[in-house]
Amino acid sequence: MIQPELTMVPARFNGPNRSGNGGWVSGHVGGRLASRTGVATVTVTLRQPPPLETALTWRDGRDEVALLHEGSVVGEAAAGVFVDDAPAPVTHAVAAQARADFEGYHEHPFPRCFTCGSDRAEGDGLRLFSGPVGDGRMAATWTPHAAFCDDTGTLTTESFWAALDCPGGWAAGIKASPMVLGRMTARLDEAPRAGEECVAVGSLREVQGRKHQTATALYGTDGRLLGRAEQTWITIDIAAFS
Repeated sequence: MIQPELTMVPARFNGPNRSGNGGWVSGHVGGRLASRTGVATVTVTLRQPPPLETALTWRDGRDEVALLHEGSVVGEAAAGVFVDDAPAPVTHAVAAQARADFEGYHEHPFPRCFTCGSDRAEGDGLRLFSGPVGDGRMAATWTPHAAFCDDTGTLTTESFWAALDCPGGWAAGIKASPMVLGRMTARLDEAPRAGEECVAVGSLREVQGRKHQTATALYGTDGRLLGRAEQTWITIDIAAFS
């Protein structure tokens, strides 16, 4: 009898305290589809809060991949398309000032979030702190730490997706209205290397009840587009995720 292939979300890759970081988990699922099929743009839909430190199984189809917990879908990936253009870049100076104005330094709905948690130390979390630019966008300078890169010194797929995640949440107003990732479409053009300074940008596009449509992009300091994403964020009762 063939045993199912197992995987898990390590505890360090959390978003809320008790569940996985939406971007990291989406990258884990979306990266598997991309590596199997060669699809460049992938959409991942999260169906339930991804459990931490829990045995999960894969379901691989010809054109889709699903991550399962006890037979129920946690997240599923398929080929995706973008709705609009990527958010335009900002200068390094503008992004640096925006990072200094990050709202989560003083009050944060998920201060231990792997991507944007202000309670995470260097090498423990990504520490991607996006602040307001003044035109409705969020931005930040950000430099990948070697702890999140592979043996070649290149940012891992999961961490790349995670970096493209939270700037969208802050653009949507996650501090005032706590929310979690529901869907993410991403394309990774060029993974940055450890120590390479980047500029992250996020923008809010539309609000539909509890759903917030956002877009993000990661640029090199020379302005080249490294990767981009579009997300659906869903407002929550934070007590259920604390």
